[in-house]
Amino acid sequence: MKKLALLLAASAMSLTAYSASAADKLTLQLKWVTQAQFAGYYVAKDKGFYDEVDLDVTIKPGGPDVAPAQVIAGGGADVVVDWMPAALATREKGVPLVNISQVFSRSGMMLTCRKDMGVETPADFKGKTLGVWFFGNEYPFLSWMDKLKYKTEGADADITVLKQGFNVDPLLQKQAACVSTMTYNEYWQVIDGGLTPAELTVFPYEDQGVATLEDGLYVMEKSLADDAMKDKLARFIKASMKGWQYAIDNTDEAAEIVLENDATGAQTEKHQKRMMAEIAKLIDTENLGRLNEDSYDRTVNILLAGDSKLVISKKPEGAFTQEIWDMSTK
Repeated sequence: MKKLALLLAASAMSLTAYSASAADKLTLQLKWVTQAQFAGYYVAKDKGFYDEVDLDVTIKPGGPDVAPAQVIAGGGADVVVDWMPAALATREKGVPLVNISQVFSRSGMMLTCRKDMGVETPADFKGKTLGVWFFGNEYPFLSWMDKLKYKTEGADADITVLKQGFNVDPLLQKQAACVSTMTYNEYWQVIDGGLTPAELTVFPYEDQGVATLEDGLYVMEKSLADDAMKDKLARFIKASMKGWQYAIDNTDEAAEIVLENDATGAQTEKHQKRMMAEIAKLIDTENLGRLNEDSYDRTVNILLAGDSKLVISKKPEGAFTQEIWDMSTK
């Protein structure tokens, strides 16, 4: 009996070891630092949703010196979160990124301006300094300026473009009349900095007809030629969307989970809970994570609309697939 018990114990240990090693590893590179913008992934990991589909997911925070496309091209990630304008521009330059899921269905980008610096309509931009994020985030802004027929470069430029850091100091210090903000992040930094909504004019890109798709999930094209990898990606999408749905339904708890994963300790409870509530407004829960092809076409057309063809020079081919999302729902 003792020998049988030892054999059974050894067998159980073997099965446990097998189960622990059976989970497929997958690395996700975020576009920015740990914050509620990426809550769905942290929730999926915290709640065991990735475990349920036999995935061992590593989530790598981004930052000002991290370019998701470079990370995945160099083999440092299997999936990246990126904005579509940057991903399409990168694809045209030879890094074959493919969108496999679109989490954010609406843009959170805005230009936030001071009324006391004379900005109440887009006509007031002329002669002003406008803060703009670069590193791939400038594309929607440049397309908008093309639409307004404003020159952004040269001695006869209509506006002065300030390469904005990832803060709102230029607006608070009156170095710029307007700065780039997200509805869920920097806008609230402006408010916390002492300005009131009544003192500001905001121009949501959605309202200006130049909104492009933001946080989506991208892989390298070669990943889609491997059936085992496609299966792994489908499981990742399934669990991630379960995480996003939970985050949307439980915004305060999701924010707390994000805070628990913030190794820097830089985030605050107030800001993350406020951010998560705003993030939830950008996500359609019907067919959560499935790319809306009309929105894709709109993004491409906006990027092609400028006279200077600043972002992409032609309509991309093979830049997205619905196959992985469809597999994730089966």
